[in-house]
Amino acid sequence: MTLRERVEWLSRMAFLVFILASAAFLSAITAMRIAIHGREVSMPNLVGKEVGEASRALRAKGLILRVADRVYSDVPINQVVRQTPSPGMLMKVSQQAHVVLSLGERQLEIPSLERQTLRVSRIELLRDGLQVGEVSGITVPDNAGDTVLQQSPKPGRGAATPRVDVLVSTGPREAAYVMPFLIGLNEVDVQRRLDQAGLHRKANYVAAPQWPHGAVIDQSPLAGTRIAPTAEVQLTIAN
Repeated sequence: MTLRERVEWLSRMAFLVFILASAAFLSAITAMRIAIHGREVSMPNLVGKEVGEASRALRAKGLILRVADRVYSDVPINQVVRQTPSPGMLMKVSQQAHVVLSLGERQLEIPSLERQTLRVSRIELLRDGLQVGEVSGITVPDNAGDTVLQQSPKPGRGAATPRVDVLVSTGPREAAYVMPFLIGLNEVDVQRRLDQAGLHRKANYVAAPQWPHGAVIDQSPLAGTRIAPTAEVQLTIAN
């Protein structure tokens, strides 16, 4: 065998070894992928299941249940409230699924807030781990302002919410007047009407020859405005 023939033979053998090695490598990779994917399972939906039922559903797929936390909720005790990972995700066999279980509804002790001020009620609720919910106001002539008249839930045990809604007295309604139309009236007549209502006035005199002397030519507040007894009525009067 000549040197050239020997080199060609070695080249062919090396190429054959390369082909065989590549085929073996690809076969190994394919087998590894099949093995890995064969050990993956879909995460079941555990929310709403009792903890024993959820554990059995996981064991059937080769997964492990781990209780991460327990919280108060409106679902029955020991039912799954949340889960991680989410349903449908691929999991490797023997991986853990973390769940949060329900402690059931929290039976709260609601204090009596009626006839207390809103500020005192807030402090008392915060001290008990509760809080004021919706605050509604109503005018009650015989009650001081900022006083709790009613509450929901009522005092006692059994409430499932930490929020207490209250109805609060805003005190007696303050007297008010509707501002009359005074423009064109004489200053003396206007003063008499304001005195009868107990209103104070401030007069500003300006030169207005087109108006009768002493006539009101402008007013503030405007006619029809609701004003308190302590309001000051400003008048502009022709001098």
